[in-house]
Amino acid sequence: MESLTIDILLLAVIFAIVAFFYASVGLGGGSSYTALLAIFGASTVAIPMISLTLNVLVTTVGSIIFLSKRHGRLRLIGPFIITSIPMAYVGGILHLPKMIFYLVLLISLIFAAVRIYFPTNSKPFSLSDQEKFFLALGCGAVLGLVAGIAGIGGGVYLVPLIIILGLGTAKEAAACGSFFIWVNSVAGLAARLQHNSIDLTPAIPLVIAAVAGGMAGSIMGAGRFELHTMQRILGSVLIVAIIFLGRKISLMAF
Repeated sequence: MESLTIDILLLAVIFAIVAFFYASVGLGGGSSYTALLAIFGASTVAIPMISLTLNVLVTTVGSIIFLSKRHGRLRLIGPFIITSIPMAYVGGILHLPKMIFYLVLLISLIFAAVRIYFPTNSKPFSLSDQEKFFLALGCGAVLGLVAGIAGIGGGVYLVPLIIILGLGTAKEAAACGSFFIWVNSVAGLAARLQHNSIDLTPAIPLVIAAVAGGMAGSIMGAGRFELHTMQRILGSVLIVAIIFLGRKISLMAF
């Protein structure tokens, strides 16, 4: 964390705000934590480990809150989890060059922003229960791999996907997204801890801030907040991260 170009306490405040908005829609915030850490100079070894750790903590709180409000359904999330966990582990042990890592992250952020701003630009697919099951297995594998590689939980893709496929309501999608992120983040973090040794003590302010922001966001999201409004705000956060990360990549390339 010594390489950061921003004061750690200021970054903690930013993380608290990000966690609040993400948690309100059932997400952990890993995509934006990763982008912010990359923008402000953290090492590519530390970035995914910090992001996954924060994802685990934020979505632990979020999962408990959303499930306590009876928004979660095991039958909905189960098929996605079956294939995502092993693929998240595989993604976590892959070692990509710095440029490739940033490009994967940038593409992930762009896709997430598009899905957030245009969550209903097509009608839900008309699929049989068997087709939905096998589609969920395939999507879970892909999302798990991307989550493990980029150091994110993958829920930012799953939440709009559930809505598009007509598998559940917005609140149910948020609950499933939170739990999906938790299991994938645990798998990805476990893989990285086996191959990397890093002291995360300097990141404690970020941990405290993210957990506090995530708890507040989950409480509001599971209760009174309108999901579409929060998705637009979340999309704005992603767009800012895309701009700054894209600039960083262009500077590295040229």
